[in-house]
Amino acid sequence: MSDHDDFGAFLVGFLVGGLSGAITALLLAPQSGEETRTMIKDRSIELRDQASATVEESIDKAEKAANDAIKKAETLLEQAKTKAAEVAEQGQVVLEDTKAKAAKTVKSATKGDKGEASTKA
Repeated sequence: MSDHDDFGAFLVGFLVGGLSGAITALLLAPQSGEETRTMIKDRSIELRDQASATVEESIDKAEKAANDAIKKAETLLEQAKTKAAEVAEQGQVVLEDTKAKAAKTVKSATKGDKGEASTKA
């Protein structure tokens, strides 16, 4: 975000500096009105072209940054999916182990109850 603000400030400074320089040069130049108007027209065309080039560069940079962000987001999404699958698999293994231990405990408890019942009889 800071880069965007710095670039915006640079662009504004560039345009203001260019315009003020052009106006100063035109007002202080010893030429006729026709020559001054021609110079103003030419200078305004140059400034328009420079502004168009700057805008195109900005758009290209923004598109590149957006594409990079999309690629990074896709990579992170794939990593998250992979990690989620690993965690789910580990959870399934833990669940199966817990079930096996519980079944073993129930089985040994049931055997213990039968053993106590036969010794009491």
